[in-house]
Formats: sequence, C-alpha cells, structure tokens
Amino acid sequence: MRSTAPSSTTTATLTLAQAQVAYSPSSTRYLAACTSGRPTLETVQALHADAETWARGDASPGHYQVEIDRARALYAGLVGVGADRVAIGSQASVMAAVLAASVPAGREVVCVDGDFTSMVFPFLQQEHRGITVRHVPVAQLAASLTERTWLVAFSLVQSATGEVADAPAIRAAAAAVGAFTLCDTTQATGWLPVNAGDFDATICHAYKWLGAPRGAAFLTVTPGLAELLRPVQAGWFAGVDPWASCYGPTMTLATDARRFDVSPAWPAWVGTRVALEFFTRLDPAAVFAHDTALGNGLCAGLDLPENNQAIVTWADPAGADLARLTAAGITASGRAGRARVAFHLWNTQSDVDAVLTALGN
Repeated sequence: MRSTAPSSTTTATLTLAQAQVAYSPSSTRYLAACTSGRPTLETVQALHADAETWARGDASPGHYQVEIDRARALYAGLVGVGADRVAIGSQASVMAAVLAASVPAGREVVCVDGDFTSMVFPFLQQEHRGITVRHVPVAQLAASLTERTWLVAFSLVQSATGEVADAPAIRAAAAAVGAFTLCDTTQATGWLPVNAGDFDATICHAYKWLGAPRGAAFLTVTPGLAELLRPVQAGWFAGVDPWASCYGPTMTLATDARRFDVSPAWPAWVGTRVALEFFTRLDPAAVFAHDTALGNGLCAGLDLPENNQAIVTWADPAGADLARLTAAGITASGRAGRARVAFHLWNTQSDVDAVLTALGN
C-alpha cells in the first residue's frame, strides 16, 4: 500500500529544525529508529534527574504515578482516543497475550505471514484450546477473512520490510464478517499518524519512533471489545484503587481500560512522559513529510519503488550491504535477509547521500 500524506489539525509549537537540534550529536549516522529510537536531550536529562532522585531516597510511588498519568493522557491525545481507553504495559507481547487468552475456543485468528513474533506467538500459545491461527501475506489480509475469523492481528508497518498495511481495507473486511481488529502500531506511531479509534484494539511499544525508554507500552481498546477480554495479567496496578489492591483476596478491578494495566517499570515512565510531550509539540504531517521524503530519496537512488515509507529495505541475504554501511559509520540493521534503514527527525539528506556512497551508487 502506498501511504499518503496525512492531514493534521495539530498546532505545532516546534519546527522541524528545532526538533532536529533536540537530539545530541551522534558519533555515527543513526538510521535505525525501526530498531530503537533515540531519546531527546530533555528525555536523557529527565532520566538522569530521576536517577538522582532515586539515589537520594526521594523517589516514591506517588511521584511515579504523576508521570504515568501524564504519559497515558499524552499518548491518548497522540492517537486520538480518550485516556479511559488506554492501558499501560511493558511489552507488546504482554498486551497481545490479553487478547489471545480471550479468543473463544474454536474461533480463528488471522495473522500476517512474517509479522513480528510479538503479534504471533501469543496467539500460537492458544492453539491448545482449539484456536486456529492462520498466516497470510499482508497484502492478502483483507481478502482472507471469513465468518469464522474472530480477530485479525497485524502490524500497521511491517518490521522486516517497512510495508504499510492497507488498514481501511482490512477494517472494512473485518466489519463485513464480524471480526475484531488488533493493530500493532509500534513501527508507525511517531512517523505515520495513527488514529487508534479506527481499530478495536491497538498496541504500541514506545521505544522506537517515539523515542521513549524500552519498557513502556500502550494498549488501546474499545469498550465493546474490552467487555470480552479477560485481564489475565491483572495485578495491584489494575485495581480501581491500586493502593487498595495490594493484598488479596478481594479483587475490584478498574472499570475502564486501566484494568488491563501491567505494574509499571517506574523509571521508564519518566522518560516516556518527556518523550511524548516532545511529540505533542510536533506537526504529524510535517514529520511524515520529512521522514518519507528521505525514504523516497534513497529509493530513487537505489532504483526501488518510492512508497512514502520511513523504513527502506532491500534484499541482502548475505549481509554484504549491511557490512558496507557499518564500515562507513552508518548504524543500520538487517532483518529477514534484507538490509534495513530508517529515517526519522534527526536524519537529513546527507544521510541518504552517505548510504548511496557506501553502496557505490
């Protein structure tokens, strides 16, 4: 699917030029946001300050609760849903496991062939209950759904290839057969504007394109689907009043999406709050235009189709091209027999030129 430039009603307070200087200088050309994003200087400073607070003995659960509440609200605003529909967690697979455990016996889940395993393994672990998991190419996802399908689970942007799924077609096909949609936006949110309300559920681990510390993930879920899900990982933080949920046996869970919360890794949420505040000050359409212009420029230089994608990949089964990039001081990655580069806010045309030079183009 060729992604198109999004519209935006966001009032940006940072220009792209200002956003670029928010990052510290890098010792390499970093083209790997699809592997792990870079933190802004403010995010790093917040993490240092929190470590010092911890060292002094001044950190407290209440201190971190403020950070978590703010991060939840910021993320909700970024993806266009209410904060009451956002649960927090630590990993994408943990959030996917909630949905996997709730698939009715005898029903089918359709996944993408070659999708990141956090969106696959949780469902395969339910086959002992009579759940069928079927894998199809992302381009065939919409056409593959049947009335037996309970859930279609897919990444909006494929990790290994950068391919953008045809989300409108998938949503329409799911609605036609009465299936739910679960969309992993980990490789999208931050460069490709996302409306989480378009899906029954979404998952995003914020450490890639949003530049948050690893260990902060989000689940959004519609009220209708939430009623069918069992919060199998519920702990004290999922309680309607977490501080009244520290000891059993009485269990009174939150009535909104917080009942799917996972007990937070506290320091990660300090950095996440700052990272999300940064992205709320940007124009999503401008970020999309910047990242995809660089991606298209590299595609043109490599004679690849220009698909308005921030992730550019090409066949590199022996890793020779990745080795050339590494030798040239370029941080890139290789996945599934392909070389993979990613362009984000800190990248410029000089990075495109460096890749082409390193590859002899």
